[in-house]
Amino acid sequence: MDDSSFKTAHTEFPRGDSYGDYLMLEQLLTAQRSLTDAHDEPLFIVVHQVSELWLKLVIHELQHAMRHIATGDTAPALKMLARVSRAQEQMTNAWEVLKTMTPADYLVFRNAFGQASGFQSYQYRLVEFLFGNKNAFMMRPHKDAPEHHAMLELAINAPSIYDLTLRLLHDAGLELPASILERDFSQPYLANEAVKLAWLEVYRDTGRYWKLYELAEKLIDVEDNFRRWRFNHLTTVERIIGFKVGSGGTAGVPYLRRALEIVLFPELWQVRSEL
Repeated sequence: MDDSSFKTAHTEFPRGDSYGDYLMLEQLLTAQRSLTDAHDEPLFIVVHQVSELWLKLVIHELQHAMRHIATGDTAPALKMLARVSRAQEQMTNAWEVLKTMTPADYLVFRNAFGQASGFQSYQYRLVEFLFGNKNAFMMRPHKDAPEHHAMLELAINAPSIYDLTLRLLHDAGLELPASILERDFSQPYLANEAVKLAWLEVYRDTGRYWKLYELAEKLIDVEDNFRRWRFNHLTTVERIIGFKVGSGGTAGVPYLRRALEIVLFPELWQVRSEL
């Protein structure tokens, strides 16, 4: 191909077929609207917007993985959960970029966005509900956004990814009590001795229960990365605002420290002490 044909092939696009059109770059790159002239405000906006995009992908992969798990088709779910883990790593690394902003930098524009807070992210809340960290109180910030509230209400009342996985345990002959299989899914999951014993059986005979074993380890990957994200969130907030009240009136560092204690898939961690 000569230079002229190369230029033609790479510069003449039918309307709507260019890179920028496909990715809607004009809309994307004009969505960062600083409220002040502060140098660090674009950093703050971009990091949070990018995190919301990763959350969108995490939700997409999680929901599809859950559909496959619900039918017992675990192979595609493993790939989707691996992708969730990689996306979580990107979200965790984003805090490292934000940490380049000092407390003095932040204070220049902090008052401009008023009561806006990451606590109000409906996508983050949806991810927590899909993981099984259910708390109806957390839906209150979304009561004035009917579409988001309905999405969260649906998720809080549905089985989490761990609930669906426990059904697979039961279907594999590792019988679980009805109190686990038919529980109120709007409530957070509590560790159960029968579930721990079932997982012990899986981990002691991985050849027989290989699909369950693989799925369990993928869930551990996801929770491990979720913990890392939370810890990095905590240290970033403490580094920038210390122990002051967070944006939107949230408790800030104390709240984030309590969140570190939440365990999503408790028996998968407990079995490690029993093997």
